[in-house]
Amino acid sequence: MLSVNLTKGNIKLGFIILFFITSTYVFAQSGASRTSLYLDLLKSKKVGVVANQTSVINTTHLVDTLLSLNINITKIFTPEHGFRGGYSAGEKIQDGLDLKTGIPLISLYGANKKPTEENLNEIDIMLFDIQDIGVRFYTYISTLHYVMEACAEKNISLILLDRPNPNRHYIDGPVLKKEFKSFVGMHPVPIVYGMTIGEYGLMINGERWLLNGIDCHLEVIPLEPGFNFFDYQLPIKPSPNLPNDRAINLYPSLCLFEGTNVSVGRGTSMPFQIYGAPYFSDSLFQFIPEPNAGAKNPKYNGINCFGFDLSRHKILRELNLEFIINAFDDCAEKDDFFNSFFNKLTGNDLLQKQIKEGATQDQIKMSWQKDLQEFKRTREKYLIYP
Repeated sequence: MLSVNLTKGNIKLGFIILFFITSTYVFAQSGASRTSLYLDLLKSKKVGVVANQTSVINTTHLVDTLLSLNINITKIFTPEHGFRGGYSAGEKIQDGLDLKTGIPLISLYGANKKPTEENLNEIDIMLFDIQDIGVRFYTYISTLHYVMEACAEKNISLILLDRPNPNRHYIDGPVLKKEFKSFVGMHPVPIVYGMTIGEYGLMINGERWLLNGIDCHLEVIPLEPGFNFFDYQLPIKPSPNLPNDRAINLYPSLCLFEGTNVSVGRGTSMPFQIYGAPYFSDSLFQFIPEPNAGAKNPKYNGINCFGFDLSRHKILRELNLEFIINAFDDCAEKDDFFNSFFNKLTGNDLLQKQIKEGATQDQIKMSWQKDLQEFKRTREKYLIYP
């Protein structure tokens, strides 16, 4: 065991060492770190990589690691927020070149969300490594779907490097209805589905959700045995507006506000940890959204908002609907509260109706139970971890 003496003279060094040890331990448990399980599959192949800023082994990017091991990476595919993670939510991304490596970058969040047949030329095998957070409207699982589909159509094998899901500790929310399918919800799963991205990929294949029920030749490289999900903290923020564990935990509940006239703190230093609007005038907490790296034109840009600070809220182990129910009750102009995006996020048109009709959180959640139980039975078939 390594002992660090945190006396006054070396306390700064001690914290740096402890941070390094903790970070290395967290990184080392990902599928990406288990190179002995997949490097031989990549040798002498033209490799495509689907990756972003979270695709690291220890503190080195996956792409840089593979290049140092003489793996021939011919193309890099980038999801929402881009390869280096600097794009705002919803911001279109163009094809280009990675300035560091010179490898062609192909956007999967611009003109195409699915790789074209031409995009897959000069690729023998595809590698997918992106940190997900286990929420249906977080678009990385939609990107996974389209990559699997494109690979299946071209008979290209896909290796998925699994990463932990920080919201795997619960399952909650309405199951998406097929008529509300979109890029923020492609599959009949609840808002929080309790699976790693590797397990989710197996479910996409197993449930025949790809076009025409085709099958992707998928291999999942699992987390190291004995991984502890409960103590896991993401070492790299998965997108610009999820800067810490509290935001990631609150995201499934607060993101519903994106379909309303309420701000979730985009354009502040506390996105998805606060919410508010100019009409919450009796609240003591205030914030003013302004353009920043993660939100170039935030809701209520430059306008004083009153609202609520949840940065010290207890850890959620279920969806909290009280936030949005209370906000709707406080809105004087009820017809202006919801926008057209809300039903896409929820995956149905019932939740909006229930809130408008004054249903309680318990009443609303009871209406989900039949579909949730059916989903849980489906989910069980694809679990890799206890």
